[in-house]
Amino acid sequence: MLNNVNLGSILFLDIECVSTTKTYKELDDNLKKFWKLKSRGILKKYDEPITDEEAAVTYPEKAGIFAEFGKIVCISVGFLVKDNKKGDWHIRLKSFADRDEKKLLQEFSGLIGQYFSSGKNKKGLLTHYCGHNIKEFDMPYICRRLLINQLPLPDSLDIAGKKPWEVAHFIDTLTLWKFGDYKNYTSLSLLAAAFGFPTPKDDIDGSEVGRVFWEEDDLRRITTYCEKDVLATINLFMKYKIMDLIPEERTTSATDFEAI
Repeated sequence: MLNNVNLGSILFLDIECVSTTKTYKELDDNLKKFWKLKSRGILKKYDEPITDEEAAVTYPEKAGIFAEFGKIVCISVGFLVKDNKKGDWHIRLKSFADRDEKKLLQEFSGLIGQYFSSGKNKKGLLTHYCGHNIKEFDMPYICRRLLINQLPLPDSLDIAGKKPWEVAHFIDTLTLWKFGDYKNYTSLSLLAAAFGFPTPKDDIDGSEVGRVFWEEDDLRRITTYCEKDVLATINLFMKYKIMDLIPEERTTSATDFEAI
């Protein structure tokens, strides 16, 4: 599995999202109408009207997973660097976290423009993205939010209408685990438990990110959680490759947590 992929050419990533406003009441009136329609599916009330009270209940926890009603507050990335003298791999992590979504998207796009070569295998540049459910969630979400913020799509993310073989630079650890079985979703936490490495959910999980952001205003905590997800994805990828995990002492983060 993945024998032709150079470990040093992969950008591992994860995103954390929250609702665009703290409450349903603060949402634009036009969007409120559409959130009510979305809530019908969430509450499985297809033949009944949704009240404002019901829509207000579903909004804080569920709105963040939809790009039309949510926003990104953190994108964490990781890549592997090989020590040519010792021959071992090191993990480098970095997060783009901000309450201003447009700013963090611009910074993330800057990194992509500088270090990603759109699969052309230029020496020293990244050529693959990797994440858990990256094809169904992270990448579409990033692209949609870039456009909503009226920011250009990096070439490597401009995949609308592309054939499957034209997006081979997306490596999805969830898709790999399915082995062609599309009936079930397997969480990163479950795979961490199955393979015996630390779970990224030792503090909060995805359902709590909105609360931590809007009620506690703790973007640092969310960023730490996001970086743990990236680290878990790297660990899972190493297990897929039947390789040893990279020890914690060879993992560093370049994120300026004091600035968050």
